[in-house]
Amino acid sequence: MVLAIGQKARRQDAGATKMTTEKNRLRVGVLFGGRSGEHEVSLVSAASVIQALDPEKYEAVPIGITKEGRWLAGPAANKMLPPPTNKTLGEVLLKGDRVMLSADPTVTTLVPVGAPRSDETMRLDVIFPVLHGTFGEDGTVQGLLDLAGVPYVGSGVVGSSVGMDKDMSKRLWLQAKLPVGDYLAILRAEWEKSRTKVQRAIQKKFRFPVFVKPATLGSSVGMTKAHDAKELAKAMDFAGEFAQKILVEKTIKGREIELSVLGNDNPKASIPGEIVPHREFYDYAAKYLEEGTRLLIPAKLTRAQIKKFQEYAVRAFRALECLGMARVDFFLEHRTNRIYLNEINTIPGFTSISMYPKLWEASGLPYRDLLSRLIELALEQHREKLRTKYTIELPAGTTPGSLEG
Repeated sequence: MVLAIGQKARRQDAGATKMTTEKNRLRVGVLFGGRSGEHEVSLVSAASVIQALDPEKYEAVPIGITKEGRWLAGPAANKMLPPPTNKTLGEVLLKGDRVMLSADPTVTTLVPVGAPRSDETMRLDVIFPVLHGTFGEDGTVQGLLDLAGVPYVGSGVVGSSVGMDKDMSKRLWLQAKLPVGDYLAILRAEWEKSRTKVQRAIQKKFRFPVFVKPATLGSSVGMTKAHDAKELAKAMDFAGEFAQKILVEKTIKGREIELSVLGNDNPKASIPGEIVPHREFYDYAAKYLEEGTRLLIPAKLTRAQIKKFQEYAVRAFRALECLGMARVDFFLEHRTNRIYLNEINTIPGFTSISMYPKLWEASGLPYRDLLSRLIELALEQHREKLRTKYTIELPAGTTPGSLEG
């Protein structure tokens, strides 16, 4: 009798919880900013995501990370976002405090640093990281979220870390027999110790001009096109300011083609788009600071080329064990019409001019629906993780010490 009452109570509690969730909507923690050279880009992306989330389904909780690494929630986080987000968000959280995310999976809320806050105010159902670059896109935050047991949008630790490291991603693509242009990966310490030796090795392998970039950063931060030996040395020093590993790449004269990939176990690729920069190459200024760069959607390609690009994009995504989303960038060489993989972005830009959402919109998936789908994929992947056992059940009477030897 007691058991029956308990079961009934649990059913009633479950129904009440469902009604509460439907009434309150899913609380989506939008994580932005961060200790990264792409900090400012992240703020603009986060503003677009928060404005586009379906208000009937989701309640956006802005969580800002300062350049010093402090986590902020509420109005303090709102102030980091560009207008008009400050006005449109309203008071999602009444007071802004420093917070932290506990690595304890039994804690489902943000933990305040200082004054206490109610669990309901700080509760999160899923996190949408809109962190570009270091400490956000490289698997570090993903590891924290896994420890905390919180569902989150995008790739896990493996896909994020290898996707961020352009050298490691190219190695895996080569192993998967995908086309990659010639490159050299050089440790910053190696460059600083043996500058002449390294420069000779680069000039032996490549003809000028070459591209030099940090191996573990995006948005073209720290990237330079070096036309001679003098520019090469400056480019190496500049790239070394942003990463411990530097990438030197052969210049491929061709068209810049990008595709968006969406999904977990069965990812799909969007139609291709083309970047036509107004500068010599698509650098940070051309992407975010100046007008003139054209985005051609769809890219003018043959059906066979479109099919090949989509195949390569999905294979590149799977080779790195990515999840949720990624933008995959290619070159289509003018002289040979050969396709070369350039890089992958596991947390692509979500600004109003970003290719990732634009490509899906052109493929039939509007921005708001895209965000909802990404959150669904995050929850789906979290359910899959919960199926995994992390402990073993010992036979009755057995102790860990008795298993030795």
